[in-house]
Amino acid sequence: MSLLQSPILDPTFESDVEMTDFRDAMAALAATACLVTAADGGLRLGRTVTAAFSLSAQPPAILVSIDASAPLAALIRKRAGFSFAIFAEGQQAIADGFAGKVPQEHRFEQGTWGDWPSGHPRLAHAVAAMDCSVIGEIELDSHILFAGGLTRIGLDRTARPLVWHQRQYKSVQPL
Repeated sequence: MSLLQSPILDPTFESDVEMTDFRDAMAALAATACLVTAADGGLRLGRTVTAAFSLSAQPPAILVSIDASAPLAALIRKRAGFSFAIFAEGQQAIADGFAGKVPQEHRFEQGTWGDWPSGHPRLAHAVAAMDCSVIGEIELDSHILFAGGLTRIGLDRTARPLVWHQRQYKSVQPL
């Protein structure tokens, strides 16, 4: 049985951890600011995320976490795919917009956009941009973990990633 088919959380587990303490602890976890988007006809949706990571090299796959109640989750399921981008330094305004500081209907007005052959939006000038087909999912209470098998990838090997740490953007500097 694969990870995507097996239960990974105990449904009876309860925690006494305060939500503010949990959020403060997670703010200390530096994470790359990323973007998940999907499209269907004229409908384009997207969200800035930090809960994303490489799942597998063979086949190339990533895992992203999306709020189950978000229209983006329903669109990803409908289209059985999504696009993913790693924001580059200088794309803070775009990241903020997709984090909710701009209404959904205006989010694609910032930045330069193209489309993958799948029809999903492709953010230009990102460190990496990927088009993904959903190859599995896990529902975990309020969120869905979507496993995306990469169908296309574009890289800017000179760009540096935008990092989110202690509730602010930071840059990556060599030690």
